[in-house]
Amino acid sequence: MSLTNQPDPEERRRVVAQDLANVMHPIVQHRALEKSQMVVTGAQGSTIVDADGTSYLDAMAGLWCVNIGYGRTELAEIAAEQMQQMSYYPHTGMNLPAARLGEQLNTLMGGDYHTYFVNSGSEANEAGFKVARQYAKHEFPGQFRFKTIARHYAYHGTTLATLAAGGMGERKMKFEPYAGEFIHVPAPTCYRCPLGLEYPSCKTACATAFEATILAEGPQTVAEVIVEPIMSAVGVAVPPDDYLPRVEAICRKYDVLLHVDEVINGFGRTGKMFAHQHYGISPDIMAVAKGIVSAYLPIAATVVKNRVFESFLGEVAEARQVMQVNTYGGHPVAAAVAVRNIEIMLEEQLPERAATMGAYLMDGFKATLFKHAITGDIRGKGLLIGIELVTDRESKVQLDGALVQGVVDFCKANGVIVGRSGGGSRHSNTIVFSPPLVITRSECDTLIEVMDKALAATVAKMAG
Repeated sequence: MSLTNQPDPEERRRVVAQDLANVMHPIVQHRALEKSQMVVTGAQGSTIVDADGTSYLDAMAGLWCVNIGYGRTELAEIAAEQMQQMSYYPHTGMNLPAARLGEQLNTLMGGDYHTYFVNSGSEANEAGFKVARQYAKHEFPGQFRFKTIARHYAYHGTTLATLAAGGMGERKMKFEPYAGEFIHVPAPTCYRCPLGLEYPSCKTACATAFEATILAEGPQTVAEVIVEPIMSAVGVAVPPDDYLPRVEAICRKYDVLLHVDEVINGFGRTGKMFAHQHYGISPDIMAVAKGIVSAYLPIAATVVKNRVFESFLGEVAEARQVMQVNTYGGHPVAAAVAVRNIEIMLEEQLPERAATMGAYLMDGFKATLFKHAITGDIRGKGLLIGIELVTDRESKVQLDGALVQGVVDFCKANGVIVGRSGGGSRHSNTIVFSPPLVITRSECDTLIEVMDKALAATVAKMAG
């Protein structure tokens, strides 16, 4: 029996028991699942529904990914049609949906790119590391360019390599040790500058750190630099406007590839199709996932500039081809759904909508929430927003973790699902918002109202 919109308590109990006895969930403690017993049964637009019939405004779009909103039946129809026509063949051959999707991505990026398809954001970044290393072996014979320079507090995925490239210590420590090919520099977390400086008098020292590190390591050992335009999981760290252009210039100076992680930022989230487009830079490698298909099916991609792609061309005997294979890479059903997903984004002008609704939501948050002394900073771009909570604004001492979690719990109890930054002990005090790009003005008003009440309740709890 399947769960329906008419709650069946007995069926719900069976599902909970079946799950707890057999399923291992990601990054959530099962003891917490035993208490919450939340079973999601339906979704539409920006709203999800659980087995008790309770509706929630999903201000996180799942895991930063349901960009066009839930319940788009046209995507289900596309998937069914493609499954009946040709459900699968390995991407060692060609298929029409993947070819169309590749053309879409190339067009969106300006016409100078090729795409390698994978299944998730982690795999897209992992493939990017491999592309950078293999490219270096082709183009710099006699050198040993294998290092990636990343940033503290970054998040690039859950494979061993992407965890090593990331800078979230509390996520990495369970799997140490790592090899030393990933080097880290300070992140542009301006509200809590790791260098103790202030913009613009800092002269964007966190960008200069890339050059100092390349020189210290030796340019002949560095294959690439990886950056997320707006660092999402750490609490929506928006860099100064000159930061990414300076990083790009440093990469060009030393023939180091620029690898841009658009897994969360991409596909309209920040008010442009890709976040790097706000800053006028041109990636050599770009990882995309999540919004590429709005999470309707698993697909992701590593997009590479043609000058990088051309390094992989040659006679068969030269073995210059990409030395990697993905069983489901370029899956025709997932690609067909992604093609239609992107068409919907363009038809409905969802990147532009994200810019408009994001500005409305940001203005509402700032006008309403700064009256609470625990609101330290409100930042973001488009529909990617973070609200950092502190004990007081002058000291910037971060709010106690239990109180921050209390804000998350209050919102859920009042019908709104929000996120919380995952930056460990130094950056875990930010409430994050990444709603579907189809969110309405009235739903934005609900987010503002519930957050206002949540912070008021937290201040009252602190007062005693």
